[in-house]
Amino acid sequence: MKATLVLEDGAVFPGRALGAPGVTEGEVVFTTSMTGYQEVLSDPSYEGQIVTMSYPLIGNYGVSEEAWEASRPHVAGFVVRECADIPSHWAAMEALHHVLRRHGITAVAGVDTRRLVRHLRTHGLKRGVIAAGEPDVVALVARARAVPWLHEQPLVERAVRGEVVHFPGPGPAVVVVDCGVKEGIVAALRERGCAVWVVPFDTPAKTILDVNPAGVVISNGPGDPAVLVGTIREVEKLLGARPLMGICLGHQLLALALGARTYKLPYGHRGSNHPVKEAATGRVMITTQNHGYAVDEASLPPEVTVTHHHLHDHTVEGLAHRALPAFSVQFHPEGRPGPDDAAFLYDRFVATMRDRSTSVQSCAGPARPSPS
Repeated sequence: MKATLVLEDGAVFPGRALGAPGVTEGEVVFTTSMTGYQEVLSDPSYEGQIVTMSYPLIGNYGVSEEAWEASRPHVAGFVVRECADIPSHWAAMEALHHVLRRHGITAVAGVDTRRLVRHLRTHGLKRGVIAAGEPDVVALVARARAVPWLHEQPLVERAVRGEVVHFPGPGPAVVVVDCGVKEGIVAALRERGCAVWVVPFDTPAKTILDVNPAGVVISNGPGDPAVLVGTIREVEKLLGARPLMGICLGHQLLALALGARTYKLPYGHRGSNHPVKEAATGRVMITTQNHGYAVDEASLPPEVTVTHHHLHDHTVEGLAHRALPAFSVQFHPEGRPGPDDAAFLYDRFVATMRDRSTSVQSCAGPARPSPS
């Protein structure tokens, strides 16, 4: 069956239907990752977005049980050039198009993704609609223009678990503020022995501190960070009380809590091949990224230093407070594109927690927090 992607500016990209039948809408973005399409599908940071895979051959190794970043796909839609019908990998449990259909994800294959990506890079990200069947272009353009902007949607509320989850461990107790957390972040902390509490994004700072954690991680998530006013206010209360680490959206929320501003990028950073330079050492890391907003460096207060920059556009990729135990990165240290270029940042966080504690805290003592 035919399917078509139509953008709000009238651009039309024909293809064939893939996945679930029907119509879907959202902001159309692209990722430059050559692999990891399953991780892309299930990344909660893609909530509300139609994702284009710029690499043309997708689905070759199928879908496995180990690669999910969440319990379900979060993309609003999916766009590919070519999707393999039969995967060729020993770990494949299912073909990609079967997974899309089973989870109700409307997608389109056969699209000239090179043309689409060039269009988005030239004109900026656009809202769009994927529709199966013969397209009514005029109606679809009107529908695309009516799609709410990301900052007008409750994306984080839709992306989070909405409940407290506890993972025991022998090491420091860490609270992860879930704004749409990826499973890889929790796994990275647990690999280092941490006992992990995952709590919803609207959990009060007092409730978090009642757990008596050694540190707090503010997670990734979708959308505009500036709309999460309540979360920013609670992060402000956590500053200085415990070591803080922000990742992706959490990086932006920490910057906002410190008094900085954020802004929307023309087409964002999405992919697993983004070079980032660490200011202190000159070390360059290949990183995994998925974000559409960035921290305004000129707005940072003097007590905050920029620790990392993106080598493509020199945007802020990391920051640290000069006096308080708080730092953040815009990329995902657990993303493994290098494959372990940035994983040491979790070790740095664990070391910070241990340095500030006379004894290693475990999960045995803290009382269970409850969602607000």
